Amino acid sequence: MSLKSVDEQKNELRKKYKELRKSYSEYEKSELDRKITERFFELDFYKNADTVFAFVSKDIEVSTRAIILNAFAGNKKVAVPLCDTSKTEMSFYYINSFDDLNEKHFGILEPDAEKCVPAEVNDAQLIIVPGLVFDKKGYRIGFGKGYYDRFIPNFNGIKAGICYSNCIEDKLPFDTYDRSVDLVVTDKYIIDTR
Repeated sequence: MSLKSVDEQKNELRKKYKELRKSYSEYEKSELDRKITERFFELDFYKNADTVFAFVSKDIEVSTRAIILNAFAGNKKVAVPLCDTSKTEMSFYYINSFDDLNEKHFGILEPDAEKCVPAEVNDAQLIIVPGLVFDKKGYRIGFGKGYYDRFIPNFNGIKAGICYSNCIEDKLPFDTYDRSVDLVVTDKYIIDTR
């Protein structure tokens, strides 16, 4: 029997954790999201950041809505990604409210480039990184497009993943182009990989 390739292993894990996340009741998910958000707000990296790069969450991701609203309330600048599907790259744009977003690729809410101002890669001190599953060294498996793995190497601030504690593995398969994060914030604990 041949060993499975890294891509095959990742696809199996991607499927497993998508199904796990879909199994949460609305109440379970909202409670887990609340706990992660509260833990995130305790981070000095977040408290001290004047600019945050965030993602706008999809239904099975940890909700970032409360984080983005809290950042607005705290007079922090918030930028979210706009994906260029032709190059599989993303750029961040400043938003002032959720009204600055339109539904684009993959059903994701993205900034309206005509009314939002682009952010430079190192304008922010902190970037919030999505993932279906993370490991204890900060490696992640996302939806498989590689946008964050391409963006992260150019970002000099703190890279913080947010994830459910039952979506953490000891070790994930990874390739040379995969990038780890500095912190993973879960509903039960924070992993510091630095």
